[in-house]
Amino acid sequence: MDEKTFWAPMDELSRRPGDRNERLDWLRGELLRRPAAAGVEFQAHLEAACEAVATGALWRAVSRIEGGSCTDDGFDYFAVWLVAQGRGTYEAVLADPDALADVSEVRALAGRHLREWHDDEWPEWEELDYVAQDAFDELTGQEDDCGDAFYEALGAVQEAPAECEEGDETVRATTRGAILRLAAGAGTPRLDALFPVEARAPSQ
Repeated sequence: MDEKTFWAPMDELSRRPGDRNERLDWLRGELLRRPAAAGVEFQAHLEAACEAVATGALWRAVSRIEGGSCTDDGFDYFAVWLVAQGRGTYEAVLADPDALADVSEVRALAGRHLREWHDDEWPEWEELDYVAQDAFDELTGQEDDCGDAFYEALGAVQEAPAECEEGDETVRATTRGAILRLAAGAGTPRLDALFPVEARAPSQ
């Protein structure tokens, strides 16, 4: 599975109607139509994309949205959610965290206290991180092994030397450049305007 093959279903997932469970069911169905190895490769691409999100600038941006704090797990699940927004949004936010102010799901949270957010509205999506394992287990009949076979296969894929697919070098260069720009400490003025600190304090 190359970058293009990974991002195609993620782009479709970002456009599909229905709630998160319905969209996950669709993605699981897509993975079930492929060989079990494809699900492992999908997870490897997902984890690599999430690792690129782990920057201080994006952590600060997510904390701003989520009322001034963001847990380790919460940020991990934000990274998965960001990948699920599709490649265009993912790369825009990776290059400039303030681009989160353009994401309709984020804008819908502005001006509302966290207690008013529904579960499906949080910019986090833990369940998406397990869909490939679920499909792999079903395809291989390994539902009772606690994911051991899946993670063993995933480790082998992640440890294998990566072959350079056409266009991958451009993607990697773009990612490296984005991380360097983030390291420079660019601010998030539009996001700050949507989520002013003084407006997020719990009402007395």
